[in-house]
Amino acid sequence: MRIKTIEPIAVSLPMLKPVIMAGEEVRRADNVLVRIESDTGLVGWGEAASAPVMTGETLESIVSAVHYLEQTVRGRDPADIAGALAAMDGRMYGNHGAKAGIEIALHDLTGRATATPVHALLGAKRRSQVALLAVIGGGDVDGDLRDAEKKKSAGFTAFKIKVGIDTPENDAARTRAICKILNGLLISADANQGFSTAEALAYVRAVEGSGLNFFEQPVMADDLAGMTAVAAATKIAIGADEGIHSLDDIAHHHEHKAARGVSLKAIKLGGIRAVVEAGRLCERLGMSVNISCKTGESSVACAAALHAACVIPNIAWALTLTHTALGEDVTAQPVSTANGHVDSLDRPGLGVEVDEDRVRRHRVPIATRNVA
Repeated sequence: MRIKTIEPIAVSLPMLKPVIMAGEEVRRADNVLVRIESDTGLVGWGEAASAPVMTGETLESIVSAVHYLEQTVRGRDPADIAGALAAMDGRMYGNHGAKAGIEIALHDLTGRATATPVHALLGAKRRSQVALLAVIGGGDVDGDLRDAEKKKSAGFTAFKIKVGIDTPENDAARTRAICKILNGLLISADANQGFSTAEALAYVRAVEGSGLNFFEQPVMADDLAGMTAVAAATKIAIGADEGIHSLDDIAHHHEHKAARGVSLKAIKLGGIRAVVEAGRLCERLGMSVNISCKTGESSVACAAALHAACVIPNIAWALTLTHTALGEDVTAQPVSTANGHVDSLDRPGLGVEVDEDRVRRHRVPIATRNVA
């Protein structure tokens, strides 16, 4: 079996409600689906979200990069995923989102061809159920309190509060109020780089003793000194997200005592194999792990993240799936969640079926040109 065609498809998916975070307000989810078809007619799907402030990639750049990488992948055996990744890295630096979209599609196609679930292609399955991390991101105190109560009643045991969208004092007051409702559960806050070091220090002082378990990316991604200063000033575990794009980034944060855990995303690392490798490194370093999709990714990317979550050594900071925030998914049957948890997908490939009619309905035209 050989790869016949690779097609990047830009889509703009409706959100149920806006998600407000530092530096970004997501009202529609702009993603690129990657459709790979073999010479036998089998199709595999991948996905990567546009994330200018996290990966530097937009819909246009992801589509162009997939077109540019096509010649390195077309004609290959889809099961040679390591070879495809090496060839892509040799042809184009960075562009981890575009590469992740292709890599996920290769896993899906290979799994379908061999009647194997993707998690079995990544390693031995360590768990059949994973706790989900619920995001609370409206920025409105009363609305966030209602959302927290609703999600707690629905069975969620892990939560993330979006902060960095107001003053440290106001964000801290909102955090403390939410923590009272979620007492005893796993609670995190995520500033998405929205605070200066001084503001982050003011925030952690104000939430000390509230029950907050970890605080993600308080300052800019490249501010390792700021991360270290915040980590040294509080008993709350500091996590890194936007600052993690490689195994070296994880090691540097550990060496500088800048973070006790990380959020791993396929679009930051270049695919789900890299997510699993990073999870194994975190286990060796004694760091906690959250695996996450970017806000508004569909069941394609969320299924891929779930497969990785089933095989990494530890996922103490839970799994963040974001397809449930969409007004419409690209699959007729989205990844099923219940009681704040998700079960492993054990069908061949990713275990989800893309509805191409839905894809066409949400497709957006992208003017592409050759790069380099």
